[in-house]
Amino acid sequence: MTTIPRRRFLRAAGALLALPLFESSGASAPPRRLVFIMTNMGVMPRYFFPAGMGRDYESTPYLELLQSHRNRFTVLSGVSHPGVDGQHLSEKSFLSGAPHPAASNFQNSLSVDQLAAEQIGPQTRFSSLVLRVGKGHEGTPSTTRDGVAIPPEASPAGLYRKLFVQGSPREVERNIGDLRKGGSILDFVRQEARGLEKELPARDRERLDQYFTSVRELEARLQHAEAWEHKPKPAVSAPEPRDIPSDAEVEAQTNLMYDTMRLALETDSTRVVSMYLGPLLITPNIPGVRNQTHALTHHGNDEAKIAELRKIEEAQFRSLSRLLAALTEVREGAGTLLDETMVLYGSNLSNANAHDTTNLPILLAGGGFSHGQHVAFDRKQNKPLANLFVTMLQRAGLEIDQFSSSNGTITL
Repeated sequence: MTTIPRRRFLRAAGALLALPLFESSGASAPPRRLVFIMTNMGVMPRYFFPAGMGRDYESTPYLELLQSHRNRFTVLSGVSHPGVDGQHLSEKSFLSGAPHPAASNFQNSLSVDQLAAEQIGPQTRFSSLVLRVGKGHEGTPSTTRDGVAIPPEASPAGLYRKLFVQGSPREVERNIGDLRKGGSILDFVRQEARGLEKELPARDRERLDQYFTSVRELEARLQHAEAWEHKPKPAVSAPEPRDIPSDAEVEAQTNLMYDTMRLALETDSTRVVSMYLGPLLITPNIPGVRNQTHALTHHGNDEAKIAELRKIEEAQFRSLSRLLAALTEVREGAGTLLDETMVLYGSNLSNANAHDTTNLPILLAGGGFSHGQHVAFDRKQNKPLANLFVTMLQRAGLEIDQFSSSNGTITL
C-alpha cells in the first residue's frame, strides 16, 4: 500500500493550499484548531501580569481564577503590534497588525484567523466562525484579504441553528439555488468591471484588482457553502440555546457563546474561531458594579472605580476558566480537545486608562505547547505579537514563516 505523506501542500496563484488528510495517509492525529478571543477594554496590568519569569512566576488575582489550568496556559508580557496606535480603534488591528488604524487613509489587511481559514478552512463545513458578545466600536477584528471587516454572529441560538439544524430537502435546494444565483451575479459584475480595466489609470487599476480579489474570495465561499449543503449536519445532544436579550447579563452571554463555540469545535464543524468581547458600552449586572465599563476603564486611579472594574474583569476570567475546563473535559484521541485547540486570549489595549497599545495582556492556552510559564519580553522594546501568530499558524500545520510585522517566532 502506498503511503501518502501526512501533509502535502500545493502552490497555486501565489497561495499555499493544504490538502485534506486522506485515509491512506494512516494519520489518526486529531486536527489542530485556532481560537482567538479579544476583549476591547484592556486588562488592568496590576491584576494580570505576574512577577517573575519562567515556570516559577508568582500568580496574580486574575491568574488565580485560572489556577486549575496553570499547566495548560502561558502568560506573555512585552508584546504588541509595532505601529498600531489609535486608542480604542486599535481593536481593528488586533488580529491583522495593520498600523495606524485611526488614520484617515487607514487600510486594514488580512487577519490571522482568516489566513488560517483560507488554508485549513476548506476541510470543514465552516472555514471559520466570527463571533461577538457585547457592544463595541467595530464589533469584529476579523478581516478579509482586502481589509473588509467580516460581520460577526452575535446570537448563540442563530449559531446553533447554523451548525446543527438540518433544513428540509426543499430548503436545501432553495439554499443551493440562492448560492448559485449569487455566483451568477458575481460573474456578471466581474465581466462589467473587466470592461473598465483598460480605461483606468494605474492607481484605479490597483483598486480594481483589490475588488477582484474580494470577488474571488466571495466566489470561493459560495462554492464551499454549496458543497456542504448536500452533507448532513452533525447531531448533538445539547438543546438549542436561548439567547439572553439583556446586554447587562454579559457574563451569561459570554458563557453561552463559549458553550456553543465548543460544540462547533467538538463536532469539527470549524477549526478556526475568532470572538470579540465588547463590554465597554455596558453596565454589567455584577454585584458591586454600578457604572458603565468604559467609564470605569478611565478610573484616574480612583480605587473605588478600580474595584468595580476589577469585578468586571474577574468575570471575564471566570468565563475563560470555564471554557478551558469544558475543552479539557472533551476527550479526543489520546488527549483532550484543549490539547488540540490553541486559545489565545488578549486585548488591543493594556492599560485602558491611558489607552496604551503596548505591553498587551496576552495568554495562550492549549494546543500542545509546553505551558505553565510566564514568557516576558522587554517592556520598552516589545516583541511583535505577530511572532506568536506565526508560532500558532505553524503549530496548526501551515508552512509559513512571516505574518504582518513578525520577525520570527516565539518558543513555547
